[in-house]
Amino acid sequence: MNEPVPPEKLDVRPANEASWDDVSAVFGTTDYPGRCQCQRYKTVGHHWSAAPPEERAARLREQTACGDPGAEATSGLVAYLEGEPVGWAAVEPRTAYAGLLRTRVPWTGRREDKADDGVWAVTCLLTRRGFRRRGITYGLARATVPYARERGARALEAYPMLTAPGVEVTWGELHAGSRQVFAELGFTEVNRPTLRRVVMRIDF
Repeated sequence: MNEPVPPEKLDVRPANEASWDDVSAVFGTTDYPGRCQCQRYKTVGHHWSAAPPEERAARLREQTACGDPGAEATSGLVAYLEGEPVGWAAVEPRTAYAGLLRTRVPWTGRREDKADDGVWAVTCLLTRRGFRRRGITYGLARATVPYARERGARALEAYPMLTAPGVEVTWGELHAGSRQVFAELGFTEVNRPTLRRVVMRIDF
């Protein structure tokens, strides 16, 4: 049950091609993902936790357009392992994340046009409880690159955390992934706004 999962074993699909039941299964209801429902960078004006849990889930359902393969847009990718939904990656044009555009960290020391919708962003990598620590994050992150490029992105950014061997990091801090994951995919560090966060980017 705990064997590493090679990226090629994952079936990664746009969330609008997945069912809402599958997305809900990945997020769960008890720990940080179940509480956030991927609204941290979507929320403007107040902390994401100010909205009731049911409202956060309803927002995510609307954003993903689950069950509508013909939808013009969706907010992420769902990974399956042998037919079981096991992971989620939030990836969209950077302009879709109103909260991200307002927060200070990704922009410190940068001169960026925040309104440039040719730049996409990966803001969350989530592995379902019971499937964690098996490398599923790597397969999810890898899938975001062709997904964004094929939809017209000129560049893809991520805002991962620096990790150190033997130092435990809570999932709430690591929701955007680790630097190593994106470095192995060819992303380049373009900024280090805090001691623990970096901005990684790949240009197409």
